[in-house]
Amino acid sequence: MATQQRVLDTFSTEHLHADLKGRSVRGGLLTLTSQGAQFLMQTIATVVLARLLVPADFGLVAMVTAITGLGQAFADFGLSEATIQHPEISHDQVSTLFWINVAIGLTLTSITAALAPVLAWFYREPRLTDITLLVSLTFLIGGLKVQHDALLRRQMRFSSLAIRDVTSYVLAVPVAITLAWRGFGYWALVALPLTLNFTVMALSWLMAGWTPGLPRRDAKVRSLIAFGGNVAVSYLIFNVNQSADNVLIGWYWGAGPLGLYSRAYNLLMLPVRQLGAPARSVAVPAFSRVQGDPERLARYYLRTANLIMWISALIFGFLFVAAEPVIVLTLGNRWREAAPVFQILAIFALGQLLLESTLWLFVSRGQSKQLLKLLLIISPIVVGSFVIGLPFGIKGVALSGSLVLLAIFPWILKYAFRGTNLTLQRLGRAVRYPVSLCLASVCLAKLALQLIAPQRIVSQLLVTALGFAAGYSLSVLIPPVREEVMSFIKVFGKSYSAASLEPTDSEIF
Repeated sequence: MATQQRVLDTFSTEHLHADLKGRSVRGGLLTLTSQGAQFLMQTIATVVLARLLVPADFGLVAMVTAITGLGQAFADFGLSEATIQHPEISHDQVSTLFWINVAIGLTLTSITAALAPVLAWFYREPRLTDITLLVSLTFLIGGLKVQHDALLRRQMRFSSLAIRDVTSYVLAVPVAITLAWRGFGYWALVALPLTLNFTVMALSWLMAGWTPGLPRRDAKVRSLIAFGGNVAVSYLIFNVNQSADNVLIGWYWGAGPLGLYSRAYNLLMLPVRQLGAPARSVAVPAFSRVQGDPERLARYYLRTANLIMWISALIFGFLFVAAEPVIVLTLGNRWREAAPVFQILAIFALGQLLLESTLWLFVSRGQSKQLLKLLLIISPIVVGSFVIGLPFGIKGVALSGSLVLLAIFPWILKYAFRGTNLTLQRLGRAVRYPVSLCLASVCLAKLALQLIAPQRIVSQLLVTALGFAAGYSLSVLIPPVREEVMSFIKVFGKSYSAASLEPTDSEIF
């Protein structure tokens, strides 16, 4: 009887509705704290490994991960989103989905291993054969953890997820640094994700406390597979858009330029992932629970977008102004050539986060077909922009891709908002203050750098920081901005007493 009740508790979500707002806020705070710790560990790994390894080491691994990253969508097959999003789900259904994920992971591992010599031939680099064989194991590990991770997210167990993720980095980063320090070169970069994924898998099993049963033909998973399949293909296309630039640069320019480009991109993506991952972890389950109430869903989305922009606009505005000192201080002098790429990519980083938020809307509303249609339309445009910029070097690829994505971005948002109470005007009101304040602070910091003209790296960072501090401090004099900031302080202050996430438009925007 106790076992049966524990199984029911694993799949039921009725208890979440009683305090959904409070859980969302507390979950956001826990996940942000976790992401902060992960960001610290990733930064340590980035700084240390950049000094122990050479750009070509990063380029070699990027050649493989740019291809294998495409298969990550199918390792999941969208079935984690199906488990999270579906209002009701059973033990038999999740068990069947688990074995499907394992079978897909094993298949992708075998296919990737078979492609190892092909990649070595394509890039004209024989060392890629062994790298690809080892990297292929990530698919099998991923298939083993998909459903346990989905159950933790479905139950909004954010404290367990935070402990798991931080612990995984605490174990994986020292392993990679030790291998690099002892002269293993690019194998340190291969070991980092393998150790990380294996630890996440083991802890997910332990924390979920669920053991899959045998697959059943009568488990009624057809609709879940159809939904997951559309999501998987959508994520595949999304990954193609994110990997195409690396593939093209590696093929056209070689490991050295790709190492510079990939380090600049990955360094910038650190804050993107630290902001996007916790927002997605909280938003998709929360949006899924309120998908039947259009106005409530719209308010949740606008509040999420508003919070993301307040945090990210400051970060990416600062990184845009201080691109070169950040690159030199973080990676070292030999990476200075990556600074212009880093600065260009910072231009569209804000749009990248909002673009990812449209995926959360489609998935939480069960609109996987609409998501797939959108990505099929924009994918050729994005990849084509990389091809156009390719002859002009890594800076040309970054600039062309960024400008094209920003140009089509309003249409993407308008398409994603169909059938909801969201509009471009409402979103504009939600993000106008953080975006405007970011632009003003960028101008102020640029002016301060020109007037003071500091020569040392640390001095340049300090002057930039003071420029942004001055800009954001002066914003307190603007009543609407002050009220918006105070509304967040009020929400976070009451987060452990079920603070409201849905104030009226007049209170926030």
